[in-house]
Amino acid sequence: MEFLKDFIEIFMHLDKHLNILIQDFGIWTYLILFLIIFCETGLVVTPLLPGDSLLFAIGNFAALGSLKIEAVLVGLSIAAILGDTVNYGIGHFLGPKVFQKENSRIFKKDYLDKTHRFYEKYGGKTIIFARFVPIVRTFAPFVAGIGAMSYGKFLLYNIVGAIAWISLFVFGGYFFGNLPIVKHNFTLVIFGIIFVSILPGLIEVIRHRRQAS
Repeated sequence: MEFLKDFIEIFMHLDKHLNILIQDFGIWTYLILFLIIFCETGLVVTPLLPGDSLLFAIGNFAALGSLKIEAVLVGLSIAAILGDTVNYGIGHFLGPKVFQKENSRIFKKDYLDKTHRFYEKYGGKTIIFARFVPIVRTFAPFVAGIGAMSYGKFLLYNIVGAIAWISLFVFGGYFFGNLPIVKHNFTLVIFGIIFVSILPGLIEVIRHRRQAS
């Protein structure tokens, strides 16, 4: 319970904690941020690490001169690309082993075949759009690997999605993070970013429930 409180505190006050991180670790801050983004996108067990809100805060501090915008954009884009690649690899490795039994009640091979066909047809859009939805972006490349989506196609959309995601939120923080209204209401802005990020998922859940009823 204490861990959850600490996590929420860090998550909702990234401006304060990121400032402390930069002061305490200096140039090593880039590596720490690299690892956070890599884990948030590359490990299915860490989907709750800050993503969009952290990128916005990073852009804010880059505008203040505390971080170099070029290093941030390049380093975090690479972290996001590598994260999805590792996640895809894990799914691709585990998929055939999990679904190898034809008569399994839960992990049916037919599910794997359907997943493969879905990602071959719609996978590009899924990989790109998933970048902008918390939690979903952590699982999308894993499922793409399970479904054996063509790696060449996956890599292309992985790169496009990663660069678009990193650039949008970092530049958002860089150009708008230091506006007086944003600086004085940074916590509310973070809440807003989180809400907008999860909104597509909420709409989809509501839509499915209405169709089911």
